[in-house]
Amino acid sequence: MSEPNPYADGEYQWGPGQQGGTPGSPAYGYPQGGTPAYGYPQTPPSYQPTLPGGVPVPPQQPPAGAGAPLLSLGDITVVGDQIITPAGSMPLKGAVWNAMDMSRTEEKMPTVAIVLAVIFFIFCLLGLLFLLMKEKSTTGFIQVTVTSGGRHHSTMIPATGPDTVHWVMGQLNYARSLSM
Repeated sequence: MSEPNPYADGEYQWGPGQQGGTPGSPAYGYPQGGTPAYGYPQTPPSYQPTLPGGVPVPPQQPPAGAGAPLLSLGDITVVGDQIITPAGSMPLKGAVWNAMDMSRTEEKMPTVAIVLAVIFFIFCLLGLLFLLMKEKSTTGFIQVTVTSGGRHHSTMIPATGPDTVHWVMGQLNYARSLSM
């Protein structure tokens, strides 16, 4: 491995120090040719991108002058007089909002309560009070749907606690009041 490279032409051609160093030349790590390489900024395509099935992709930018968001539920955002979803914009006027609670709250006795009840039962009968310990856990989602202007969008909001459904319904009622 200490022998020189037999294919080298004698001039050292390795590393960032051999870039020429002239102002205006591309820096180390940038493509040297006229066409940009993979991962570098390129000119936008001259065609309209489409979804599978030939459906054109709707514009993803919010409308000009829309202002700050009034409401956001999952990926549904109300801005000005429009509802913005990943599938496109819908008119706010006359929108129909629905929610379905698909969450559940379970109550169970934790393992710690059983272990403490057994340990303290030996010393005194008050250890049985540990069996009254309960642990609540909420799992599931709240599905929010909006229909307006011939379009329909649905989103799922994870339920992190028993009060999540009340928060979502409050936001939904506010959205309904904006839609009138």
